[in-house]
Amino acid sequence: MLGDSLAGADPQVAAVARVIAALRADVLVLSGLDYDARAAAVSALNRALDAPYPAIAALPSNAGVPLGGTGPPGAVQAYGSFSGRGSLAILSRYPILADRITGLSGLLWADVPDSLIGPDPLAPVQRLSTDGHWIVPVMLPGGRRLDLLTFHASPPVFDGPGDRNGRRNHDEVMLWRHLLDDRLPVPPPDGDFVLLGGANLDPSRGDGRREAIHALLSDPRLSDPRPRSPGGGGATVDWPAPGPGRMRVDYLLPSAGLTTLAAGVIWPLPGDPLAE
Repeated sequence: MLGDSLAGADPQVAAVARVIAALRADVLVLSGLDYDARAAAVSALNRALDAPYPAIAALPSNAGVPLGGTGPPGAVQAYGSFSGRGSLAILSRYPILADRITGLSGLLWADVPDSLIGPDPLAPVQRLSTDGHWIVPVMLPGGRRLDLLTFHASPPVFDGPGDRNGRRNHDEVMLWRHLLDDRLPVPPPDGDFVLLGGANLDPSRGDGRREAIHALLSDPRLSDPRPRSPGGGGATVDWPAPGPGRMRVDYLLPSAGLTTLAAGVIWPLPGDPLAE
């Protein structure tokens, strides 16, 4: 990804830049970006934008990270051909309090409250998070702090009858409820926050243990703006056949004390210049 960004002519980088320009977000969470310790990859992408963001944060993923310990040789914490593949990054017009970013990605799956890991030989070393769970504080104008609770969960498919990925996805989504209930080693937010990221779980369609997303959407400490989308039902993706089609798998849920003025999904219709 870094090489493609530096080359300056990669069509995928150019497409991403066009969508970001159309979005005009003050704060943007990106998933699927390669991670490096100096944030060179996300910095190169940021420089490719017509209006680069003044603040960035690269958040490492568990994808491609060796299991170690009792894990078999070559096994990794989450699917990835190298350590840092498919990570999260944040671009922000407002200052990111980098020294106060809190990571939950090191939590062992077996140590999570009400864990569904079951009898698993990898339990002593298996982390819960796939691409990570992070609390990222941003300083808004006027000195007001807003915590971003961001993550990207494992898809609840591509496994066997034991439904290991389904159980892991359930617990990754439920981790935020445990945080708000003060059941984790990290304290819950003490002010306004927004929970945003990829749950890989639709409330009514597709595979997965939907009780997890129902619990999150019905939590009185959160509000669900249910964004308008040409896909209907707040859909955020359209996986063509033989995929499941249009689904809501990405979420942006403000804390209950915040007022939502509007919510939507950038979904250009055919004929729109952005559709291509």
